[in-house]
Amino acid sequence: MHTPHPTGDIDPFFVFDYAPLHAADDLSTDQRLTTYWDVEAGHRGPAPVPPWVVQDSGAIDTELGVLKTGKEADVFLLERTASTPGTDAACLLAAKRYRDADHRSFHRSARYTEGRGVRRSRDQRALAKGTTYGRAVAAGRWAHAEWEAMCHAWEVGLPVPYPVSIQGTELLMEFVGEPDGTAAPRLAQVTGDPPLLAHLWDQTRDVVLGLAGQGWAHGDLSAYNLLVHGETLVVIDLPQVVDVVANPQGADLLHRDCTTVTAWFLRRGLDADAEELFTEALALAL
Repeated sequence: MHTPHPTGDIDPFFVFDYAPLHAADDLSTDQRLTTYWDVEAGHRGPAPVPPWVVQDSGAIDTELGVLKTGKEADVFLLERTASTPGTDAACLLAAKRYRDADHRSFHRSARYTEGRGVRRSRDQRALAKGTTYGRAVAAGRWAHAEWEAMCHAWEVGLPVPYPVSIQGTELLMEFVGEPDGTAAPRLAQVTGDPPLLAHLWDQTRDVVLGLAGQGWAHGDLSAYNLLVHGETLVVIDLPQVVDVVANPQGADLLHRDCTTVTAWFLRRGLDADAEELFTEALALAL
């Protein structure tokens, strides 16, 4: 099995022991046949697909527990086990499931979605009115916005989990953590000596500048969605990524990202300059 890089931003979680089944009619309530080949080609991750991804059409996905709960989505740990005779191939995945139409926190999306188009006028009207259908549309928009951002980020070499597939409002991605299911910690949970902090700061700058190089601001960057596996930083939670030029608040959101992450390092005694980072990032984004 591959060595994942960070994607869970939770307290350590340990995998339950279980015996995976391979016959569809014998599946338990926490198992399903893989959805990998059920989705459209554009809804599977970018090529080349990493070798650790189990692509067997008869593979079984077994749900192992909750990794994280959030305002817009919950994240679950899955193990995908191949059904091909003579192989024990398996991989751990994080399944991010955006909430259903009854969840009401999507109203905050307006600040981030300025400059994004909605193709169908019916969808635009429903979003504006906040109807049940509109809230369902909002959930789908968040999921697909994150999917598209992760795919592009992966393709240009930014440190994000590999996006495996998306179906409806469920996004499957690389689980970042240990083979036993222990998730990588958030940057906010990390304590370290000055050399480690300096190394993590350099990587944080690279994240901000790398996103800016694509014309983006993360929009909600903090020590809670930067994860550390070993000494490697990975950025998660990308649905609110904004185009710095197209979004009227893009520059303000970029400045907030710079200020927030810099403040975390400053509180730990590291010499970091938010305005210098913002100036450099803005120049790349424009």
